[in-house]
Amino acid sequence: MKKVVKFGGSSLASARQFKKVKSIITADKTRSYVVPSAPGKRDGKDTKVTDLLYQCYEAVSADQSYKRILEQIKKRFYDIINGLDLNLNLDFEFDKIEENFLQKAGADYAASRGEYLNGIIMAHYLNFPFVDAADVICFDENGCFLPEETNAELAAHLKSMKQAIIPGFYGAKPDGTIVTFSRGGSDITGSLVARALHADIYENWTDVSGFLVADPRIIRNPVPIETITYRELRELSYMGASVLHEDAIFPVRKAGIPINIKNTNRPEDPGTMIVESTSKKSLYTITGIAGKKGFCSIIIDKAMMNTEIGFGRKVLEVFERNQISFEHMPSGIDTMTVFVHQDEFQEKEQAVISGIHRAVHPDVIDLESDLALIAVVGRGMKANRGTAARIFAALSHAKINVKMIDQGSSELNVIIGVQNEDFEGAIRAIYDIFVTTAL
Repeated sequence: MKKVVKFGGSSLASARQFKKVKSIITADKTRSYVVPSAPGKRDGKDTKVTDLLYQCYEAVSADQSYKRILEQIKKRFYDIINGLDLNLNLDFEFDKIEENFLQKAGADYAASRGEYLNGIIMAHYLNFPFVDAADVICFDENGCFLPEETNAELAAHLKSMKQAIIPGFYGAKPDGTIVTFSRGGSDITGSLVARALHADIYENWTDVSGFLVADPRIIRNPVPIETITYRELRELSYMGASVLHEDAIFPVRKAGIPINIKNTNRPEDPGTMIVESTSKKSLYTITGIAGKKGFCSIIIDKAMMNTEIGFGRKVLEVFERNQISFEHMPSGIDTMTVFVHQDEFQEKEQAVISGIHRAVHPDVIDLESDLALIAVVGRGMKANRGTAARIFAALSHAKINVKMIDQGSSELNVIIGVQNEDFEGAIRAIYDIFVTTAL
């Protein structure tokens, strides 16, 4: 058994949390490859180290005073070191960071130093070898990630190592310039390490006991999800479920490696297993509910639209020329509706409307704003009749008007469009009909 374990920022925010992490790792000798994040918030009023690093670099770049922020950052790390009684001095590293800041090493370099320094501390604390992610996570000269080169480099570098600490979130171009993934990118690093090592399990430790069926800010004490497939997770992550970075799915999916989402503060909890496929039936018809606000719809009406070859292509080309991606595109015989992000569209709405008029000569174009999209996802939906009917019944009972409904051909998900103001109420209604009443 070989496990790769990634710990999030909340799991490594203080010396107390570091001690919990050590207990977790030493409790299972197969947890031999560790991917740490930068220190997160210790409480609600605290600031993440990554944010402090950004602030510090911005101050340096603007020729403003930065010493106070740099001292804050130093204190965060030395508080951890002193709290662990480690004989470790990072002054040399901080001097190098300050020098590179003054030489304008870049915002990516600045942001990466939280993971880098936390990795050094973790390596000393566990007595594990330290592997700089800049040596094994590869980007090309344009800053594009190179998955296959990274896989080969990681595999070769870690082949002879029985244990290792590899900081998350960043890598490097061929010339050594640091490049970061998007925020939360330590999840991706962990996934890449798991793939390269052919790990049996990738454990992702955070401050929640796995995925929940719905957002706990909307649903009080939602039930946990025991097992979820990659496809279900992809749908939920895209629509706002934020436990795991959505791009972290692909490397382990390619290798068929399961992911276990675990809680650092409650290691005894089973968490959520993310798998390629499973014969296990979900406890409920649905696996999860997630959604986003801030969409608008462009409704294009033209008689005999269905007989006009290339109509859809011509419409979408208008959006493409204006650099706007679409979310969903439900259609009828004489109507076609395109859902887009409202903030992207509003800046270019008149250019898009005039472009559609020139391209397809519609009878009418209507716009509707302030919409929310909700994804109801579940492998159990395929085998259960009447899922859409239950959704409509629940929303009708809650006096919520459905603006759009779209079901994927896989029968894995149903997308519902509602007004922004009905977003939370719609999620509660759907949760109640599928989960609460099934308890």
